[in-house]
Amino acid sequence: MKIEQTPIKDLLVLTPKVFEDDRGYFLESFNSRSFRDAGLYYNFVQDNQSVSLKNVIRGLHYQKSIPQAKLVRVIAGSIWDVAVDLRKNSQTFGKWFGVELTEDNFKQLLVPRGFAHGFSVLSDVAVVSYKCDELYMASAEAGISYLDPTFKIDWKITGKPIVSEKDGFLPKFEDIVKEINF
Repeated sequence: MKIEQTPIKDLLVLTPKVFEDDRGYFLESFNSRSFRDAGLYYNFVQDNQSVSLKNVIRGLHYQKSIPQAKLVRVIAGSIWDVAVDLRKNSQTFGKWFGVELTEDNFKQLLVPRGFAHGFSVLSDVAVVSYKCDELYMASAEAGISYLDPTFKIDWKITGKPIVSEKDGFLPKFEDIVKEINF
């Protein structure tokens, strides 16, 4: 597996080896031994999958008291995947990084604990799968507005954003920054 460090410490882009032939392809999207050999110690306990239409934006989400690391990949379609560093002692606190994940490039984004995460759908439909190292906990659920002017994220969509009612009312970074304790 190819491991690329992003400009934000511990936020990694992973590209598995893909074995292609006339039948199609095979890849290992996760192997705990390979992760350990690379110095990545994660115990994933939950797998999630979503299907979203073009111009959908999901996020920016995180869990307050029980943070989650995520390993995000696209099974079908393409997304613009974004992570925001919420670790107060990090030199990149409040900075974000984005990468296009597609069914063809096989890239995955490894989002460590202490980040907000979100994505926008670039294709007509996208199937996104991600592993989490902590279980979802509704009482710990939190988020930041995808339109936050602090970040000025270009979500790379071509039409009107489609967001859930909940995501449409998430607070700005400046309104929750004092509450962040990663």
